[in-house]
Amino acid sequence: MAAPAGLTDPLPALAPATDRVALADPVFISDLHLGADHPLTLDAFLRFMRGIAPSHKELLILGDLFEYWAGDDDLADPVAQVVCDALGHHARLGGRVFVMHGNRDLLLGRGFAQRAGATLLADPTLARIGNARALLAHGDAYCTRDEPYQRFRAQARDPAFQRQFLGRTLAQRKAFIGQARAHSEAGKRMNAADIMDVTPEAIVAALRGAGVTLMIHGHTHRPARHEFVLDHAPAQRIVLPDWDFDATPVRGGYLRFAGGEPVAQEFGI
Repeated sequence: MAAPAGLTDPLPALAPATDRVALADPVFISDLHLGADHPLTLDAFLRFMRGIAPSHKELLILGDLFEYWAGDDDLADPVAQVVCDALGHHARLGGRVFVMHGNRDLLLGRGFAQRAGATLLADPTLARIGNARALLAHGDAYCTRDEPYQRFRAQARDPAFQRQFLGRTLAQRKAFIGQARAHSEAGKRMNAADIMDVTPEAIVAALRGAGVTLMIHGHTHRPARHEFVLDHAPAQRIVLPDWDFDATPVRGGYLRFAGGEPVAQEFGI
C-alpha cells in the first residue's frame, strides 16, 4: 500500500533540516515523551509553552518530544493536535521553534514541521549562542557501546526503510511501534547501565570534529553537567533532563543561557 501523498516527499530522513543555527536567547528541552498515557506531563508542557517559552526568543527541542510518532498522517491524534497547536501558536507570536528527531519520534516530517511552525534540526547541529558555540544533539548516536541499538538506529534513518515502513497502514505502523517499545524496555532491563550511556570517546571525537568545547544533548535521562579537558581547554557536556510529571517525584527541566553561560533549571515539588 502506498504511503499517503506528501508523506514521503521528502521522507523524514530527507526532509529539509538545518545543521547550523544562530541563537540569541534560547531555551532547550528534550525527552518529554508526550502521549495520551502521560496527561500530567502534557499539562506541564502546555504550562511551559504559556509561561516559560515566551520569555525566550528560541525554543529548541532536542528529540523525543513524543513517546512515539508513526507518521505525519497521525496529525489528527488528539495529543499531536494539542502539541502542534501550542508550538504553532508560539511561532505565530514570533518565537522560533526548532525540533530535532529523537529515537522515539524520528518519523517527524515536513507535515509536522508545517503544522507546528517548526524548523527541523539535523543531528548534530552546530549552534552559535551569542559569543559561544555549542554542538546540539539528541545523544543516542554517542551510545556506541550499545551495538544492536546502533544497527537499529542506522536502519531506522535509512530512506529506503522509511519508505517501506510508511507504506504500511497507520494501524500497522502503530502495532509495530508498540511491539518495538516493549522489546526496547525489556532490553534496557537486561543491559548494563553504562552500555546505554554515551561513550566518552565518541563525545570527544564529536566535539573535536566540530571545533567546539560545549555539547548539549538529551536521550540518556541522566541530567548532569560534565566538565573535562579537551585538547588542553576546559570543555562541558550538558545532559538535559527527561520529563515525567505523572511520576512521583516529578522530573523535568530546561536549559537557558544567562550572561553567555548555560544555566540548568529542574522542576520539582
